[in-house]
Amino acid sequence: MNGGQIIAQVLQNHGVQYLFTLCGGHIAPIYVEAENQGIQVIDVRDEASAVFAADAIARLTGIPGVAAVTAGPGVTNTITALKNAQMAQSPLLLLGGATATLLRNRGALQDIDQMALVKPHVKWATIVKRRREIVPALNQAMRIARSGVPGPVFVELPVDLLYNEETVREWYGKKSNGGGSLLEKAVQWYINRHVNGLFSGMSNYVVPGVEQPFIPTFTQTEVNGVTRELQSARRPVMVISSGAMMEAGNAHTLCAAVKRLGIPVYLSGMARGLTGHISGVQYRHKRRNALREADCILLCGVPIDFRLDYGSHLNRKARKIAINRSREELKKNIGPHKAILADPGAFLIELSGAADSFPDWADWKQQLQKREDAREKEILQTAAQPIDGINPVALFLKMETLMPNNSVLIADGGDFAATASYTLRPRRPLAWLDPGVFGTLGVGGGFALGAALRYPDDYIWIIYGDGSAGYSLMEMDTFKKYGMKVCGIIGNNGSWEQIARDQVALLGKDTATRLPRSDYQKVAEAFGAAGERVENLEDMEGALKRAMESMDNGVPYVINAIIGSTDFRQGSISM
Repeated sequence: MNGGQIIAQVLQNHGVQYLFTLCGGHIAPIYVEAENQGIQVIDVRDEASAVFAADAIARLTGIPGVAAVTAGPGVTNTITALKNAQMAQSPLLLLGGATATLLRNRGALQDIDQMALVKPHVKWATIVKRRREIVPALNQAMRIARSGVPGPVFVELPVDLLYNEETVREWYGKKSNGGGSLLEKAVQWYINRHVNGLFSGMSNYVVPGVEQPFIPTFTQTEVNGVTRELQSARRPVMVISSGAMMEAGNAHTLCAAVKRLGIPVYLSGMARGLTGHISGVQYRHKRRNALREADCILLCGVPIDFRLDYGSHLNRKARKIAINRSREELKKNIGPHKAILADPGAFLIELSGAADSFPDWADWKQQLQKREDAREKEILQTAAQPIDGINPVALFLKMETLMPNNSVLIADGGDFAATASYTLRPRRPLAWLDPGVFGTLGVGGGFALGAALRYPDDYIWIIYGDGSAGYSLMEMDTFKKYGMKVCGIIGNNGSWEQIARDQVALLGKDTATRLPRSDYQKVAEAFGAAGERVENLEDMEGALKRAMESMDNGVPYVINAIIGSTDFRQGSISM
């Protein structure tokens, strides 16, 4: 049994179904043996996409996603995606190849100090030095990835631990020269001793069982305390974000609980779509106003960071209740009246048992709904504005009426993707993916891969800016190879618009923000996919229907939408 077989067995024990990779000699036994043992191996065009795909699978299943990349540049190419997963609190395992143990620091191919680069961006990292350490290292990595605040972990696997022992001994035998001098014999003795150490302890090795992750739990006293707060509240508001969605298997139970609670709720991040397409408890607009008027605020898996202006959006006099798996985020930029270290989703499910004792808050909801309706009217007015190019707000309102219920939305971009978040409504829980707090561009290809594997019968829509499309449009090759139902909708306005809007206003120049209005659909066509350039809103309906027909036939699609600029998100940049 080689190292790749051992790794595949451990991954199977943890319920891993997919391995994302970009091939490399340092890691070949990992992906070859994973495929031999029934794990689906998905090879991509960029290592970052492999990690983004692992991130998406983790978010959608709750099981850590797994990516394997080769040594050196293979590992360095993953750093942005790793950091994104860390900040988004996504559990994933990165397996990194490395040079042979005996050749470290001797000028071997792609031999660098990978741990120094990776460690700051993961929860835990280790180097396996003997074959018998592979299983405990992987088991520990998978447990840590899911425990407490989930996040990425890294296991470095030297190439001589992955191939068959006989092959490795042959490699090292050739490097020893096999001479007869005293020095050569000493070198041969040292090499044999080293190789014996690599494989010792494996003759009767038994793979241990899977260890369960640690998840902080709440008490009934804490549930009762929050119940009393809500019973006396007149204007409660609940904000639910990605931190409440870490147990993907509970998403539909959580959806029912939130509806049963009846508290006016705002959703962000992975929580978008939690209450379904249309819900009587969810509000989408003027969140800042609601938070400043509320007398009781529940923050469920929500960090108080730049997105809430470091707490300034919250009414200072309101009773604040923070529920989070992160001890740090419970009190970041805030002094909550109640700080509950627990899984927010599980807490809300338990809290919903007391929902019958809560007021209906009818007057408060009516007040929120009036603002909701007024904002929707403003959006319609913006969509009706004639501009040079397709109005992006009108584009998404058109898409909203045509998008099937079995759709997943991937947001990868600045201005165009953010506009989508105001106008497109995810149809169900776990049907929206965005990078999260890091604001990373380039997630589209990898996230779409993960979503297409998790929901093979769904339509996967990547909302690309023309800038962000440049990072992962090459994955159209991957989508075509695996017959995935993916469509990239590119908002092509020839600009890094989110930056340009404020840059021009503040600095007077659009330096470095201009892009050519390229024929991006031809990239898809070059990879055997399909696409079209759309220059008028009237043509969008036909384009969307043609995209779905193409996806139904296993052919990915690109809609290159030539859009113009509106003032819809004027002054929206926050830092």
